[in-house]
Amino acid sequence: RMFKLLFLLIFKSAVQSWMAPSMTLTGRTGKGLRRIRDSILNKERNREELKIGIAGFYDRSSQLWEDVWGEHMHHGYYDPPDRTDHQQAQIDLIDEVLRWAEVDSAKSIVDVGCGIGGSSRHMVRKFGCKTKGITLSPYQAKRGNELAKEQEVEHLAHFQVADALAMPFDSNSFDLVWSLESGEHMPDKEKFVNELLRVATPGGRIIIVTWCHRDLEEGESSLSKKEEKLLAAINRSYYLPRWCSGSDYVELLKAEGASNIKRDDWSYIIAPFWKAVIRSSLNVKSIWGLAKSGFSTQRGAYAMFLMLRGFKKGLIKFALISASAPE
Repeated sequence: RMFKLLFLLIFKSAVQSWMAPSMTLTGRTGKGLRRIRDSILNKERNREELKIGIAGFYDRSSQLWEDVWGEHMHHGYYDPPDRTDHQQAQIDLIDEVLRWAEVDSAKSIVDVGCGIGGSSRHMVRKFGCKTKGITLSPYQAKRGNELAKEQEVEHLAHFQVADALAMPFDSNSFDLVWSLESGEHMPDKEKFVNELLRVATPGGRIIIVTWCHRDLEEGESSLSKKEEKLLAAINRSYYLPRWCSGSDYVELLKAEGASNIKRDDWSYIIAPFWKAVIRSSLNVKSIWGLAKSGFSTQRGAYAMFLMLRGFKKGLIKFALISASAPE
């Protein structure tokens, strides 16, 4: 029933989004039809379309997420796997990633793809450091600063709109560069890694936690057509470019002279997350919020089922990569 309701919401919003303008202007009719075609075919977006789409998607969906799940916009750490304290699981993920990366202190952190700043504010309290968070979403930056003030850490945590591929910071600025579930949005992974290393102090730590596709096996030159089709559908919903593997990130870091590189796959640790998110939508408050949120947010809700399928098939991996910037 939930799936049928979600489908009806998406269909209704899609028709309103695509076709309503066509009743007034012929030019808009063509644009609406192109959008229908591109969505049906899961057409890959260009860099500018991604940048605009990401900002709009999170401007529209972040309040709904916060209302249901709180200030942390990322997976949780499910050990044991049957835990139900989901917001604490999200906080635990931050601490466990830091422990895995052997980071027990920091003076200055940049949070790349900060959401509404949950990770930054947690690390400010944990380390007594200063953080700067960047996001493409004006709503997220504004909300992050509001929460920092409410939690009385506005003198330590600041959030702003900026592009992770061209960060507005001097080189050698941060001893911890933190990217939690933002790398999947980057259309140029090489430039992304280069920017992370550029703003890090010599020997500073880089932590990338991101969705990746599985490593290719010996003899493979690409993913299968079925796998590519599934990822393309997810990309269209979440404004993602083409995916890469965890090993691709390792090679990019090696090429730029990074050291102490290590990686891991925590797909099994976050496995219960998507089912928990889907279950959390099965209440009046969530359904009403989704109904008001618009087509792109509703399509993102549907894509949760696609993400779950990708994890179950072993196609999607929850990758952890850490490294030290060149001295």
